[in-house]
Amino acid sequence: MSESTMRLIAAYTEEACALRSRFFTENAALVDTVARTMAVALARGGKILFCGNGGSAADAQHLAAEFVNRFELERPPLPALALTTDSSILTAIGNDYGFDLIFAKQVQALGQPGDVVVGLSTSGNSPNVLAALAAAREKGCATVGLAGRNGAIVPLCDMALLVPHDRTAFIQEVHIAIGHLLCKLTDHYLFEAVMELGPDLEER
Repeated sequence: MSESTMRLIAAYTEEACALRSRFFTENAALVDTVARTMAVALARGGKILFCGNGGSAADAQHLAAEFVNRFELERPPLPALALTTDSSILTAIGNDYGFDLIFAKQVQALGQPGDVVVGLSTSGNSPNVLAALAAAREKGCATVGLAGRNGAIVPLCDMALLVPHDRTAFIQEVHIAIGHLLCKLTDHYLFEAVMELGPDLEER
């Protein structure tokens, strides 16, 4: 390996690790709030819906799978769904109504009051993700956004987890770390420390 390659790897990993550390230092309480919201929704018979485009679509599918199958804890399957996976639905809506509504119409069909809808958008401005969150608000769902520094996604979110960077790859790397921690914390509250959810369940 050349010295320039070693420098490239070192610079990339150092910046990425610093960003991840900074995010979780500054946003630990908010991540916990999102996890509690998910745990309460699931305890009350709700579900979690994920949506995003490109790499964020892959993250949506990845996280839905962690809930439905398992993350690290052996526990019953939890109801979660990625709105990115049914090619017939996506192409039907895209063909008849346009790409901007491919997630919103699914939220309108599947979302129920008390569900949680999670929109992933590194820019925070993906029109179809914004439309999905707006539809979720109308359905009485809790809305969560994972984005970069800011964007039009923020006013549509009850909770917005914003990664303070402009580089898409770094934002996505932190997003999947957030997703894994949400899985871990949700499992913790539902199956290891269920009594901790008492006040949250009473308030909702």
